[in-house]
Amino acid sequence: MRVAVVTFDGFNELDSFIASALINRCREDGLEAFITTPEPVVTSMNGVEVTGQRPMEFVTEADVVLIGSGVKARDVVADDRLISRLRLDPARQLIGAQCSGALVLARLGLLGDMPVCTDRRSRPFVEAYDVTVLDAPFHAEGDIATAGGCLASQYLATWVITRTLGEDAARGVLDYVAPVGENQETVERALRAVRAGEVALR
Repeated sequence: MRVAVVTFDGFNELDSFIASALINRCREDGLEAFITTPEPVVTSMNGVEVTGQRPMEFVTEADVVLIGSGVKARDVVADDRLISRLRLDPARQLIGAQCSGALVLARLGLLGDMPVCTDRRSRPFVEAYDVTVLDAPFHAEGDIATAGGCLASQYLATWVITRTLGEDAARGVLDYVAPVGENQETVERALRAVRAGEVALR
């Protein structure tokens, strides 16, 4: 199973790298994430240059697509040519968005009446699409999920791992990366956030 972590110019490093790093701890179980970019090289909001592992067209092949956030999210959704390259299919893919990535899902018309999670700065722009924003770190309905706040990217990764490999696999990954002495607390907090988000508003 392959995961496209869509990473635009001006991206937030925490969003793309945390999700991909956690998911890639499941490589031996057949789950692998790739930084997927519209250009060969993109530059983060803090000036970090990254070479994409897959081109944008990879999103059509991926089993999971995660849309990262960044300071140029409004430019992304205003770019018809770029948006047209994001050919997603919620009937066969798990689709997630981090923070301002919710703008992309709204622009693609994938949300319907689903509420989303996003960061505080992106909230008014997401609401301008007539989308309800929740005061929560994670929300999922069916095969679409959103996370709000940079460190909530761990919840998006937890959702992906749980949905594809099961909760035990997610527990193993979270336990490994948890701060020393906070293993159980870290694991349970992430799983609790995902469980609560999946049942919210149903």
